[in-house]
Amino acid sequence: MSIALSLGNNLTTNGVFKADAVNNTSVNNVTDFAGIAGGGTLVLLSTQTASASANISFTTGIDSTYDEYIFKLINIHSSGTGIYFTFNLSTDGGSNYNVTKTSTFFRASHIEDDTQTSFGYITSGDQAQGTGYQRLLPPLDTANDQAGSGTLHLFAPSSTTYVKHFIASTTAMQEQDLAFDMNVAGYCNTTSAINAIDFKFESGTIDDGIIKMYGVKKS
Repeated sequence: MSIALSLGNNLTTNGVFKADAVNNTSVNNVTDFAGIAGGGTLVLLSTQTASASANISFTTGIDSTYDEYIFKLINIHSSGTGIYFTFNLSTDGGSNYNVTKTSTFFRASHIEDDTQTSFGYITSGDQAQGTGYQRLLPPLDTANDQAGSGTLHLFAPSSTTYVKHFIASTTAMQEQDLAFDMNVAGYCNTTSAINAIDFKFESGTIDDGIIKMYGVKKS
């Protein structure tokens, strides 16, 4: 990417780059812009596809190579009705998924026939120094058109100094034909390195769906 050096002359009054400030012929993809903002490049590390699976686990690849890991949940479908999709983390390579967590959980919803909406904090979805699985998706149904998708970020899992922060945003068509927007955030209260993650429904199996794990390459 090439940017004219006379920065002030290449910005609009709103602080946006003018069209001729960027040599567009040298822009290959959006990762070029990530470097300008001090961000990084997403590197796909692993893809797992569920088929009546009890769980999906990533037990390799989470290490000090990357400062952030991103998990993409794509059309997660439940084998049962009214069941939350969850995750937990491990410090021993997946032998135990019981990391202590404190989290927040709020959601918004809107029903198909426009008769019901909601927005609020959900105390049943948060944890206060809990070791159980953290809820990510609302209770789903088995109908073919009902599934959930979203993104989970895990920051600096290999740190042995600080706690490990996470944030997630998901959306789903819930069992009562509700569109749900779920927002979860918190921290894992451990200074041990986290090196594995497990996803599953609170009961039943993952009928189908895909989870991709990315590392965020340092710029």
